[in-house]
Amino acid sequence: MTTSSAAQRRAERARAYNANLAECPGHDLLGTLSDKWLTLVLAALADGPRRHAELAATVAGATQKMLTQTLRKLEREGLVTRTLTASVPVRVDYALTPLGESLLPVQRAIKDWAETHIEEVHRARAAYDAERAAG
Repeated sequence: MTTSSAAQRRAERARAYNANLAECPGHDLLGTLSDKWLTLVLAALADGPRRHAELAATVAGATQKMLTQTLRKLEREGLVTRTLTASVPVRVDYALTPLGESLLPVQRAIKDWAETHIEEVHRARAAYDAERAAG
């Protein structure tokens, strides 16, 4: 057994949860949370449970495969529940878990920021592209 100083243990704990480091558990989760489809599906579920077809109609541009993969990822991360109801045909509903609901204020803040600053971003893109084209 090796012993370490208090300073070494603090440094190890700081490294363990530094999302900038690839080996940090938060690094992987941040990658998951920044997925475009995940964000759109969470937003679609914000008003309550939905069936796959309802989500497909709401999440424009998502293929059936991408939507299914995203829902599985959300379920695995504990953000969404999948409920089967025995009927003909079988009914499958997706809903946010309390953990998923806790993410909504953050997501809404990012959406609000984007809507507020989109014109500035467009101007910055145009200026960047024009500068690159000129020289």
